[in-house]
Amino acid sequence: MVDRTVLAGARVVLPTGVVEGGRVTVEGGRIAASAPQERPTLDLTGHWIVPGFVDVHVHGGGGASFSAGTAEEALTAIRTHRAHGTTTMVASTVTGDLADLARQAAVLAELTQQGDLAGIHFEGPFISAHRCGAHQPELLRDPDPADVRKLVDAAHGAARMMTLAPELPGGLESVRLLAEHGVIAAVGHTDSTYEATLEAIDAGATVATHLFNAMPSLLHRAPGPIAALLEDERVTVELINDGTHLHPSVLQLAFARAGADRVAFITDAMGAAGMNDGMYPLGPMRVEVKDGVARIADGPTAGSIAGSTLTLDTAFKRAVTVDGLPVQDAVRALSANPARLLGMADRVGSLEEGKDADLVVLDGSYDLVGVMRKGEWLVRPEVR
Repeated sequence: MVDRTVLAGARVVLPTGVVEGGRVTVEGGRIAASAPQERPTLDLTGHWIVPGFVDVHVHGGGGASFSAGTAEEALTAIRTHRAHGTTTMVASTVTGDLADLARQAAVLAELTQQGDLAGIHFEGPFISAHRCGAHQPELLRDPDPADVRKLVDAAHGAARMMTLAPELPGGLESVRLLAEHGVIAAVGHTDSTYEATLEAIDAGATVATHLFNAMPSLLHRAPGPIAALLEDERVTVELINDGTHLHPSVLQLAFARAGADRVAFITDAMGAAGMNDGMYPLGPMRVEVKDGVARIADGPTAGSIAGSTLTLDTAFKRAVTVDGLPVQDAVRALSANPARLLGMADRVGSLEEGKDADLVVLDGSYDLVGVMRKGEWLVRPEVR
């Protein structure tokens, strides 16, 4: 007999809207058709059920980093974010020597093949020294298509996205190469102009890496990459909704211009996510976390914000309670849109029959109380 779980009584967020007192039935790790007369396995009255979160840009968590190059550290980071509702994630690397990145990619590719990850995101080294943020300047290089191809090949089919600065020599050619190989080309850590960014989009770029951060500000006579990325319907814009990277009004601007179907919330989290303040590694650099904000501790980029300590359950709650987004728009930004971006919308990103039973249970205050992945409770709701 196949195990069958019936969750009932909650507000269930479906692609068609919010169902009051809804039911979600899980059978064999997938969402199954519901029968109203079935006795509930779990009464979740007063709660919300939303799809599992999908993070396309995360560097680590739980004191571990995907850049460490070991399966043990990667799995620690994966478990940490799963406990906070991220049931699908892409592992992001940080700028390093090409040989080191290739070794990291080999480990992450195995975890992708095992189903622990949805792929690899290379953030750097093909980015602008003027907008390097927490990336080590001396390791940056121009996006030579041959070098780009080396990293794609090193991922053994697991490369899902690469962030680069398209204005650098070889930038547009590399965007085209990535598009041809089915890898998402993302514009980020860039000093690009408005016009050069439009060229990159026409060449195949479809993502804005943490929009507004690590790129020129939006100016009235020099709109830069922000305006180009916001206005083009082909582009999904990443936003870090932690209250540090973006002012709420800027987040509202992005939603107003791009629309709720083109925003993907990300964590950009480093190893301190889910941990206390202290010192943590980020690739070859040291990061100090104080009051939950991560900054480079020393070297030429000391003081720069170094990713975040965010988890997506916190991003969800903030979106609804601070930013004033409708719950359905928050679900789009955390689940449906990133799933579609990854080409996985047939499996994850929404609560529909036949899809993986990936879901998050929130209480009436939008705090996480339950996480299910492929029909298995990772965090079981304690309901009276």
